[in-house]
Amino acid sequence: MTQPTKADLREAALARRDALDLALRIEAALALAETFPLDLIPVAGKVVSGFLPIQSEIDVRPLMDRLRRAGARLALPAFPDRKGPMIFRELIRGADLVPMGFGTYGPGPEAAEVQPDILLTPLAAFDVRGNRIGYGKGHYDMALARLDAQARRIAIGIAFSCQEVDAVPHEPHDRRLDYLLTETGFRTF
Repeated sequence: MTQPTKADLREAALARRDALDLALRIEAALALAETFPLDLIPVAGKVVSGFLPIQSEIDVRPLMDRLRRAGARLALPAFPDRKGPMIFRELIRGADLVPMGFGTYGPGPEAAEVQPDILLTPLAAFDVRGNRIGYGKGHYDMALARLDAQARRIAIGIAFSCQEVDAVPHEPHDRRLDYLLTETGFRTF
C-alpha cells in the first residue's frame, strides 16, 4: 500500500477543517486563549509572532490578545518582496494593516521588523511527533531555519484537532514543532 503524500494529507486535513461548524470555530478560538500555558511558556517581554486567519484557519486573535495582556510584544508575518523571505513586523494596536498576499494582512513597511522568540505557526496537518505540513511554500520552515541559526526559537503549531494525521512524511529541512495548541489542549513534543 502506498503511503499518502504530503499533498494528500494536506487536502484531507483541510477538507475536515473546512467542514467544521461556525459555533465550534468560535468556541475553539476562545479555548486556545484560555488553554495557553503562560506558566510553561512565559511571554512577558518576548516577541510573539501570530497570524491573521485565512480560509478556514483557527482564529488566534483572542489568544494574541491574551498574550499581549501578559506582556508579549506581538508581530505578524510580512512579505515585503513577494519572492523574498517572510519577515516579521511588530503589530501595534490600532495600526493600519496592508495586504500581504496569500489572502492575509500585516503591518506595513513603517512597522519595525522584529525577530520573534515564539512563533504561533499555522499549519494544514500535524502528527503526534510534532511534524507539520504547511501550505506547500516552505515560508515557516525557511523563517525558522533563519531565526534558529541565531538562537533556537519556540514553534507552537496552532490548529484544530481534526487536522491530526497518522504520520507526516518528514524531510531534513522540515522543522518540528516544539508544542501544539488545539481546541482540545496543549501538547509538548
